[in-house]
Amino acid sequence: MLTWSRWVDQNIDPSKTLVIFRGYSVSHFRGGEWSSGGKCNDETEPITDEALFEMDPPMVGILESVLSRMRTPVFYLNVTRMTNFRKDAHPSAYRMQNLSEEEIRSQKIQDCSHWCLPGVPDTWNKIVYSQLLRRHKKQKQQKEQKRQILRKRHT
Repeated sequence: MLTWSRWVDQNIDPSKTLVIFRGYSVSHFRGGEWSSGGKCNDETEPITDEALFEMDPPMVGILESVLSRMRTPVFYLNVTRMTNFRKDAHPSAYRMQNLSEEEIRSQKIQDCSHWCLPGVPDTWNKIVYSQLLRRHKKQKQQKEQKRQILRKRHT
């Protein structure tokens, strides 16, 4: 993270480039991790009780600390809270098509860290798109203000 932040600060011109950083996305393995039998294929509903998950995993604090010390402005797409709720939105055993129930039960590896489409990543895209529109509008307003100032000087 520090290597990336130093590179951005040294190489990016914020007047020409918008830096977007997508934060930590939660996985929802039960009974192990990816390589040790963790599963999520029986999840059919989002989590509704916030008490069931850790709101600020340690890596989020580290990430936010690094971002706060950067000279270059970074649009931080904090997806941790949003993804915490969606234990039902992973490919799980269905990352391959046309599996029988027995094949699903016998799978040793399930995908409980990536996301199905359409779904969670589409929401991220909408947030990023709105940020791009907002930035464009702001730049357009700044250009218009500069034009008005120049007009006043010449009249």
